[in-house]
Amino acid sequence: MPADQDRESTAQAARILELLWRESLPSKPGARGPKPALTVDDVVAAAVALADCDGLAKLTIRAVATRLGLRAMSLYTYVPSKDALIVLMVDAVAATDPPIPADLPVRERMIAVATRIRSELIEHPWLLEVSPWRQTLGPARTRRYEHQLAAIEGVGLSDLAMDRAIAVLTDFATGNARLAVAAAAAAAQLSDARWWEVVGPLLARVMPADRFPLAGRVGTAVGEHYQAPADPEGAFDYGVALLVDGILADVR
Repeated sequence: MPADQDRESTAQAARILELLWRESLPSKPGARGPKPALTVDDVVAAAVALADCDGLAKLTIRAVATRLGLRAMSLYTYVPSKDALIVLMVDAVAATDPPIPADLPVRERMIAVATRIRSELIEHPWLLEVSPWRQTLGPARTRRYEHQLAAIEGVGLSDLAMDRAIAVLTDFATGNARLAVAAAAAAAQLSDARWWEVVGPLLARVMPADRFPLAGRVGTAVGEHYQAPADPEGAFDYGVALLVDGILADVR
């Protein structure tokens, strides 16, 4: 990486960290002039609302500025880029996740880790478009990780195993949430029951029973039972229970 590009990337990363942890860092001497009409929190909240409605692809600095009644260039005084804004949005969403009640049985606490991740992704589907790799940790995501660790502290897992358990539960919840979001989007266009009415008879004709005996039998049973290609909610309940029971069995 060229030196200039490296310096620019380092400066941008530092700026994002400063914005994420702005409530914890010492306040800088204020510049002279009128106080800004908005705060960074106002900008992030407007961006989250836009992404919830239109998705991440249509989120632009200009669109957020328009929603707030500002010129696009004015928004750069609050956030340096769209990438920085998305990092702030991810952390802001995580801030709404409260601690997992400590008085719940450990099995329920572990299931809650996955359930809350899944619910968050379904409520904010644009999160599925954000790369999970090397995300910059802000105070809200760090606090949630602390809550997740507290939920499984003392069950007999090593520190590495605790982190791995949370990662596995998160990955499963994310994959299932992706299926649930896709199912909801498809149902908005055509109901699952109507889709099966159209597709079911066609599949029966083009899938010879002697060539796909198991796929035909099981697929037909699934389609008739759910009136849909799958059951994301039921699959989540089934899968997360198996995962948690497997983790606890390994501890024992």
